[in-house]
Amino acid sequence: MSTELPPVAPEVLAEAVESLTARLRKKLDDATAACAAAAVGEADGSVTFRFGEDALVTLRPGPAGTVTEAGQATCTCLLAPRCLHRAAALGAAPLADAAPPEPEPAASAAPGEAGSAGAAPAEAAQTGVGTAGAAAAEPAETADRADADAAATDPVAPVAALTAAQLGAAAALWHAAAEALAAGVTAGGAVVQAELLRAAHTARLAGLPRAEAAALRVVRGLRAARERRTAHRLGDLTGSFRELLHTAGALASGAADPALTGTSRRAYTAGGSLQVHGLCREPVLSATGYGGVVTHLLAPDGSRYSISDVRPGGLARARGAGRASVALGGATLDHAGLARGGLRIVGATVSAEGRLGAGRGVKATPLPGARWTDGPAAPLFARPAAEAVAALLADPAGAAGAADTETTLIGCDVVVVGPAGDHVLVREARPHAPLLRLLPAHPHPELPHTENLRRIASYPGLRLRVLGRPDLDRAATLRPVAVGPVPGEAYTLRLPEDWLGRADLGYERLQGEHFPPPDATAPACGPAAEPAADAPDPLADSPLWRVRRLLETGVAGGRRAVAEAARGTAPLAAYGPLRRAGLTGAADLAASLAAEADRRPRDAFGRLADPSPDGYAWAWLAAATHLAAAERSLVAASWTATPS
Repeated sequence: MSTELPPVAPEVLAEAVESLTARLRKKLDDATAACAAAAVGEADGSVTFRFGEDALVTLRPGPAGTVTEAGQATCTCLLAPRCLHRAAALGAAPLADAAPPEPEPAASAAPGEAGSAGAAPAEAAQTGVGTAGAAAAEPAETADRADADAAATDPVAPVAALTAAQLGAAAALWHAAAEALAAGVTAGGAVVQAELLRAAHTARLAGLPRAEAAALRVVRGLRAARERRTAHRLGDLTGSFRELLHTAGALASGAADPALTGTSRRAYTAGGSLQVHGLCREPVLSATGYGGVVTHLLAPDGSRYSISDVRPGGLARARGAGRASVALGGATLDHAGLARGGLRIVGATVSAEGRLGAGRGVKATPLPGARWTDGPAAPLFARPAAEAVAALLADPAGAAGAADTETTLIGCDVVVVGPAGDHVLVREARPHAPLLRLLPAHPHPELPHTENLRRIASYPGLRLRVLGRPDLDRAATLRPVAVGPVPGEAYTLRLPEDWLGRADLGYERLQGEHFPPPDATAPACGPAAEPAADAPDPLADSPLWRVRRLLETGVAGGRRAVAEAARGTAPLAAYGPLRRAGLTGAADLAASLAAEADRRPRDAFGRLADPSPDGYAWAWLAAATHLAAAERSLVAASWTATPS
């Protein structure tokens, strides 16, 4: 049984790698891969690594369980601390979240003063009411991959000037990101990752937390790819590179939107008196070891709110937090009760995203629960899903953050068609509605999302009320968080009375008694009765896959792989289908990327005349940004198109 390693602060790892000689750096990747299995947990909470007879590395995490200082990693060899053993042990450990915990705001805090319990999972570990952003991003398995799409600068809008330190940090991060992209996964080992981590730390000190977060996502993606983890997706790493390059490049230009700098502290303002009713709850399981729950709430005027409890603990805590007490103003409810109940809050503090803070001046009393058919939840299911998604896509901020904000939950009534591959095919219960795909909000096998959807798929013709988050990276795809029966329908779910007409798919397991009895006859499905396998997918059917493959080839194999791929095919054969489909912009950008990847001018002595990877990185980013916009347009069309 392997020992769990303590997380390591990015700057500690970066400093350890930088201190190595060039000869030792060449050995670092092999040493890191070999030392993880040699870790031994000690009684005092430290972890040791044995390298031969004379070298023993010890990691002593601080009170928070994280190695945050160089002195917490020691080695007994003669070269310490500038030794290969120490750097390898630090490199084998997971990366810690960079954001420091925030204190709970004082009761006397003035309205608009920053602070509350919800800027990052690390903060949630301190406060108990944490981030709905992290809570929503991880269940959807998409995190904030498309933030860069929302960061386009309005050329006529005034922008705040960045400081010299910020410009320098952004330029350094761009250079490190361009080098990492040119190297690709195959050459993106510990040294390349350390350069990114150093640049990310500099960006953090300069006040660019969004750029730092983007860099950390790329490093984690490179690690997952090189370790061949089952959860790794090359498309996710490609999106992370796109966001990092976009953010760093825009900031380095000095003309970026102020929102692109991000914020490490989320401002909470006075919300006065609020009345909120529970919609549902969903588990949180982050890639950095945090687990918990987020409960989604709705006010009578339709405003969205959330309360979450995210702390270290991983899967065990994600499963158990569904019945944890709600740490808000002395409320006596747990999250299970709040999801089907409500609160009257006095002195509320609310973030711009609708996250409720737990300041000492907040008072809350329970309210009776309401069914989805009554009260503020009813309008959610009265609006066609296509209209809700169109409104989301029309809002740049919403389109970019659709995967990580609680405000993107939409509702619709559907008819189950049946299973199709890894998803459930349904049709919205409206005339001329398109086929929709239901995917698990979180695919972890220990969470019941997948099992519940599998049971639902076995009842073709079942009428179902779905509350979920649209996946804007896939064609007409919804990730359900909760389901319920459709009012007035006979062939629908039969849930217990105390469930108030909905089941939280991440916590409650649907059983046979919750479905129509075996002798019940499903009504005719009408147009939805065609074979599930015939569901159209405009993304898969589009020739844009050629551009996507070229970009992902660059991420996996680096600049050299793109150049080799371009040499192997004639431009007309490679990009002719794109031009014939009218996608001339995509074809031109792909051709430019291939040409730039193969451009290696040399001087009279055979040396590279232009070794900078900037030109290649800009060409890659242009193609990636265009592809993201084109695919987003196809996704938008998939919500309205009816199969012929």
